[in-house]
Amino acid sequence: MVSFRRPLSVFLAVSSLALAAGRSAGYVGSKACFGCHASIYRSFLKTDMGRSMRMAADLDPASLPASATVPAGSSNRMLRVFHDQAGWHQSEAETGVFSEEHKLQYAVGSGANGLTFLIRRGNYLFQAPLSFYSKPGKWDLSPGYETVDVGFTRAVPEPCVACHSGRAQPVKNRSGEYQDPPFAELAIGCENCHGPGKQHIKTMGKGRGSIVNPARLQPRLAEEICMDCHQRGDTRILQPGKSFADFRPGQWLIGTLAIFKVPAKPGDRTESDLLEHDAAMKASRCFRESAGKLSCFTCHDPHFQPRGSETVSYFREKCLTCHTDTSCRLAKDVRLKHDPPDDCIGCHMPRRNVAIISHSALTNHRIPATQNSTASPQEQPDPETGLILVDRPAGRDAPVPDITLLRAYGELAGRDAGYRQRYLELLGRMSGTDSKEPFVQAALGHKALAEGKDDEALAHLTAAASLDDSTVYLDTAQALVNLGRASEAVDYLKRAENADPFDAVVQKTLILQYINLKRYPDARQAMEVYVKAFPSDTFMRNLLARVSN
Repeated sequence: MVSFRRPLSVFLAVSSLALAAGRSAGYVGSKACFGCHASIYRSFLKTDMGRSMRMAADLDPASLPASATVPAGSSNRMLRVFHDQAGWHQSEAETGVFSEEHKLQYAVGSGANGLTFLIRRGNYLFQAPLSFYSKPGKWDLSPGYETVDVGFTRAVPEPCVACHSGRAQPVKNRSGEYQDPPFAELAIGCENCHGPGKQHIKTMGKGRGSIVNPARLQPRLAEEICMDCHQRGDTRILQPGKSFADFRPGQWLIGTLAIFKVPAKPGDRTESDLLEHDAAMKASRCFRESAGKLSCFTCHDPHFQPRGSETVSYFREKCLTCHTDTSCRLAKDVRLKHDPPDDCIGCHMPRRNVAIISHSALTNHRIPATQNSTASPQEQPDPETGLILVDRPAGRDAPVPDITLLRAYGELAGRDAGYRQRYLELLGRMSGTDSKEPFVQAALGHKALAEGKDDEALAHLTAAASLDDSTVYLDTAQALVNLGRASEAVDYLKRAENADPFDAVVQKTLILQYINLKRYPDARQAMEVYVKAFPSDTFMRNLLARVSN
């Protein structure tokens, strides 16, 4: 029997995103703010957020090495980046075997730590295999490519660009597919933090509540804007019916997104909390002893970013709003001998000693008393869920829907057997109460398929068809094959291909099914499509050559 099941961990990543009908309602773009806020606008454009994404063609060729060649992981293939009159390009090649080249479309990142790049294949976005790293000043493998060579096939779903762009325009229920253009605004802009500006402009700023000013919000509510992108957690799950574009400044983030953390174990260190800024700050002694007065905005002005030598004095002044010059245990003459001298954040918010990862050299927002203070405070999980809900508003009840919790357990199932067990137990309870929820039906179908209950699996998976998801279609095809209805499986495999035309597993599975059904012309045609999409697949390329002779 042919089996083309995907592992449970792959299915658990299935998401039933429902983009809001009013995704673009009321947005006008940052340039519309320039007329009245020119000084702030110009200042913001110089910050890392204001330069978070741009067209690759707009990069100054003199600012980066114009070419570089890097081995593709453990293979004998070579990756190359180069610039010519047509722009920036990257290629992968194996001498005498294949060569694949793509033009770089978007540069992601401000350049403070580095730049990674996106290519377009039709309406799909993919990460390029080489990134530029500012600290070593060189091109090298993009994060993750050190262990596996996926060439130009790593799709970029909305969660990967939501915090690096002004407004992404993804296609509903399609991982990596976007509208044309993919971004309504490239870099992070005014409306990311202030909300849609159309009404504000219409009333010339006089309409009450026409725009959100984070400075006028209570600190914890204002911090939700920052938390949206600066608080990663161990898994981030959209609430039912929500998309990343639904969050609005002035709202509690939990209404759109649930951020869960796995409780730290005794002895755990904090080197991995590079994007845990909100949780780290709130775990700091500074925050606890400020009676809640310390916030992101105590130290950061989103419209201004100090540079160079002014950074030390700028942030020292922020520290001195609570502390005094005599608060430091080090003698003044000792502090002045440091390089740079009298650097509060250099000692108490030390940067991680990393050079070539995507988010390198980020500061420690736990504000430790000494650089060796690395033990994590023991945060208490919810006894009912076994997880920490990071974005639970302080002092407020924030019930988590079962479907949200189910998806969280699903994403963590491969990490800890305990969460897999919680997933299965919750799925069992939901099988009756939420029987019509497509995600639950898909999960029940996947579970039944793994248990050899093919008729039951098919019934559940058919009920989940509204998800229009390639993994659900793959499971459905597998159930049909197991039931001796292999010819019907082809239709579902074609649906899977339509849902995700750049999924190698889907295409190879379709080819295999054609061969099993002795539909050889269809198999050969599908191979040609596959090799065009994945030219680096040596096995399939050789197989196509054999059947073509």
